Amino acid sequence: MTSLVEVLDWLDGHLDHETGSLGVAAGRIDGLSLDPVRELLHVLGDPQGAQPVIHITGTNGKGSVATMVTALLMAHGLTVGTATSPHVERLAERIRRNGRPIDDDELAEALDGVRRVEPLLTTRPTWFEIMVAASLRHFAEAPVDVAVVEVGLLGRYDATNVVDGAVSVVTSIGGDHTDFAPGWELAVASEKAGILRPDGTAVLGGVAPDLWPVFEAEGPERMWCAGRDFGVGAEHVAIGGRVVDLEGVLGEYPEVLLPLHGAHQAANAAVSVAAVEAFFDRALDPDAVREAFATVAVPGRCEVVRHQPLVVLDGAHNPDALRALAATVEEEFTVVGSRYLVLGALAGRDPQRLVDAAVDLRPDLVVCVPVGEGPRAGDPESLARAWRSTGVAVETAASVSGGIDRVRSIALDEDLVVVAGSFRLLAEARSAFGRD
Repeated sequence: MTSLVEVLDWLDGHLDHETGSLGVAAGRIDGLSLDPVRELLHVLGDPQGAQPVIHITGTNGKGSVATMVTALLMAHGLTVGTATSPHVERLAERIRRNGRPIDDDELAEALDGVRRVEPLLTTRPTWFEIMVAASLRHFAEAPVDVAVVEVGLLGRYDATNVVDGAVSVVTSIGGDHTDFAPGWELAVASEKAGILRPDGTAVLGGVAPDLWPVFEAEGPERMWCAGRDFGVGAEHVAIGGRVVDLEGVLGEYPEVLLPLHGAHQAANAAVSVAAVEAFFDRALDPDAVREAFATVAVPGRCEVVRHQPLVVLDGAHNPDALRALAATVEEEFTVVGSRYLVLGALAGRDPQRLVDAAVDLRPDLVVCVPVGEGPRAGDPESLARAWRSTGVAVETAASVSGGIDRVRSIALDEDLVVVAGSFRLLAEARSAFGRD
């Protein structure tokens, strides 16, 4: 059998928009097409139709919702395949069966299946198209009862949009992959609305009511909206998370322990419940809902990896996510010492917008670090320039590890360390700080 090392070397020889390009943004989609990934999947036997799909997009929250939806489906007795991106530490995190990453042999086999058919294609697939095809092929052959598929970028022309989602979820509309030109919200909404299907159910989370017509225009059979059809009732902070009353469309689920930090995660939980209600077309078992949420974990989303000092890792990479992180820190953590922020962002982000949001973390010192490689490599000095206008003490480091080492050398037990700005920072941070 082909080794994982060999097949990963082959995979990395393909164009990767996550690392090798300033990428696609709402309103800049010329030349994009789903034809190459459709051709690839057709050669593989069209595995995208092997099981029903819950398809998830959104500016923020889609990874958390994918994890929660998976847990809810499992608690109701189904075998679930989950395809997400990006990964934090291992590529296999992107292809999960019943919540667990597939093993190295399975990953090698899934990718090698795509490699074997590549000579038959008229267009060379991208890195992400290969990962999507490998995921769907693996789910078809495993097999699974249902696939939960997270969009990689925007929606309409994302490689995952070859699936026909029985349920299409839009977690939020925010300022990411956009130039913030007038009308950007409408442009982002239009791209994300592209995953809706006429015979399916649309579940909208943090989407402003004035954008709802954009989604209605796609003609879903049903459209359920947060704040109108479902939402969060009473909630309060608890040890290690929150206790929430979730108000679904078809049922109510009081006093659910959600072991995640942040009010935004309660909103994500409500979206997840509505999505699974839509999938089953009935109210859920309240005990199964509590069981599902009791053990749910979402790495890299306000993840506490150490307590002395308190170290929080978050892949927040846009202003809305950074503001949500800051609000969570203020509400749920008591910090009596100094606050340190290690921040890195890929090229293409607006440094000033990121800083204007991250300043709510009230850092005493910010260490800006480089992120990524090639055209998307982020320059720490551009972030540092934006910070200097705030009066906050700021430094730059030549590497992620260098920035983390700098903060580790000065942080005391009573201090707070936040590592944020990109998921690409988190693996090194987790390794450096370890776990309590």
